[in-house]
Amino acid sequence: GELLAGEARKRGFDVELVVPVPLHPSRLFERGFNQAALLARPVARALGVPLRPRALARTRPTPHQAELDRSARLANVAGAFRARKPLRERVLLIDDVRTTGATQNACAEALRAAGAPRVEWLVLAIAPAIAYP
Repeated sequence: GELLAGEARKRGFDVELVVPVPLHPSRLFERGFNQAALLARPVARALGVPLRPRALARTRPTPHQAELDRSARLANVAGAFRARKPLRERVLLIDDVRTTGATQNACAEALRAAGAPRVEWLVLAIAPAIAYP
């Protein structure tokens, strides 16, 4: 999280809110924590903006993205997120890994549908294209 916070400060994101990619409640129960939310906390603090960990909801459980090829990843998360309330803020979306961008794109679509005028994203790691099937 501190590594991402430093990167966020360096990049000077012009955002008003930090939102982590949510887990489905069953996955959260299984894992016990949301890694994106843990990463997002120091980023929000570094940028001096609110962290809203429940701004997005995962509407259905989805298979692990790591087990899917690119087209299956896109289909897997399509429509899987929704904003809990209308948004007027510029949002920085936080996740742990970006491979195809399917999750970040689906989340950004839900945030924009709720009224967010701009959605940017920051991730801890970007997987090389050869890393997924």
